[in-house]
Amino acid sequence: MNNLLTKLGIPLEIQAFFGVTYELSFSYGDQYERYGPGYHIVPSTQNLWTAGLPNATHLIITYSVMEAMAFITLNRHRFPRLDQIAFIAIGNRLYVEQVDWIRQNYPGRKITLIFDNDIVGHITSVKVAGGIRNIAVHVFLSGAQIHIVTNKRQVTMDAGIFSLYAFEEAFALRPRFRSSKPRLAFTFLDQLKYDSER
Repeated sequence: MNNLLTKLGIPLEIQAFFGVTYELSFSYGDQYERYGPGYHIVPSTQNLWTAGLPNATHLIITYSVMEAMAFITLNRHRFPRLDQIAFIAIGNRLYVEQVDWIRQNYPGRKITLIFDNDIVGHITSVKVAGGIRNIAVHVFLSGAQIHIVTNKRQVTMDAGIFSLYAFEEAFALRPRFRSSKPRLAFTFLDQLKYDSER
């Protein structure tokens, strides 16, 4: 049990699933994500952090371990069996090698993408979904316009409507990924902090 996580409202069952110890430090192989009072350090690395069984039927991909714990805490009712979920944290920056590894090691899974509730989060969701589909996606922001380029097509749309769903619609891709964003905060972790402070 970790007192800081318990104060945030993260149940002991979830802390145990994520292998939480007294020190909130999570290895990405060559670097660590660290969390404590007043700080959250998320690495930029080509490596990944993973939890859960390799044969899990549902894969949840996010940028940090803390965000993964916050998401499952707030959405536990939607996922009755933790043993059927695998989690991957990519860190602060997405690398092609990461999505290549995910595509090769988790084929045919249900996938939920959990990234920040802003334009960068939407871009990351699109790039991860494209990479897992083996589609190279380049996204450029120019003023209020988003330009999305793949090897076959280019689409421009208003940044205000840009999302994973809009990308799939614009490129006539069958919806395969779910993207979940907190309604009341920038991240699920922010929402947990806000809820715990009230």
